[in-house]
Amino acid sequence: MEFTFLGLLLMVPVVYFIITVGQIQGGSFAVVGAADQAAKIFVAQPDESSGRAAAEQAAVMAIADYGHPAENARVEVTCDRGDCMAAGSAVTVTVHLSVPLPFVPFSDALHLSAGQLNATATQIVGRFR
Repeated sequence: MEFTFLGLLLMVPVVYFIITVGQIQGGSFAVVGAADQAAKIFVAQPDESSGRAAAEQAAVMAIADYGHPAENARVEVTCDRGDCMAAGSAVTVTVHLSVPLPFVPFSDALHLSAGQLNATATQIVGRFR
């Protein structure tokens, strides 16, 4: 009886820890993929406004593919020059993701999260598009 009770008492936190680490690892894969795809999509667009919209949509889609809600993600696009679409301009996309704690019903109201993840990707705007 003691073995069952202590085994259950010790295994529940270990399993929760493993699930939480899995969520964080999945989130880190999501932000890296989202930043990379968003940067590639941005430099392929004809103008800056459609590039920003397409980059944000690509990042949100990549984040959603890993099971994270879009409202937990934020996308920032910066350029090293005034004109982002000029040939040779470096476009940097940074994706921020807040990974919530798993199985916590009111994590939004309590502002609980397992971690804040960011990833950055840079692409150069080509001369020939």
